[in-house]
Amino acid sequence: MNNIKVIAENKKVRFDYFIEDTYECGIALEGTEVKSVKNGNISFPDSFAEIQNGEVWLKNFHISEYPYSSIFNHNPDRPKKLLLHKEEIKKLQRKIDQKGYTLSPVSFYLKNGNVKVSLGVCKGKKAFDKRETIKKRDVDRDLQREFSNKLRG
Repeated sequence: MNNIKVIAENKKVRFDYFIEDTYECGIALEGTEVKSVKNGNISFPDSFAEIQNGEVWLKNFHISEYPYSSIFNHNPDRPKKLLLHKEEIKKLQRKIDQKGYTLSPVSFYLKNGNVKVSLGVCKGKKAFDKRETIKKRDVDRDLQREFSNKLRG
């Protein structure tokens, strides 16, 4: 059984984009970065992934410095390399070469003690799609409220 513990989810991506496909990626981190990520000291509201020279890099992903480390702490804003197979990277490159597609991290989690990233192939939503999402969320919330009120009597 896989032991999965979600560290953080990017709700903004689900609102701003249609997620067409997701890939599970490893992430190359330094020692103090791993401890900070496990503590949940991360920020990635506008982060994205980019393919350069056959490698996938995660940009605008901030990992706060680990408070109990020595002076040899990590750079919080350095680009992080995502670990994928070459075939997966080629497939991603073909998908994002199409107009309107981007790579964005959807969630960060621990799987068997390793930090993993769920990387989404995303297509941007238009304003009316976002309004539709808000409307659907409100209707679902009202239905849930009605249902719970009926259960209470």
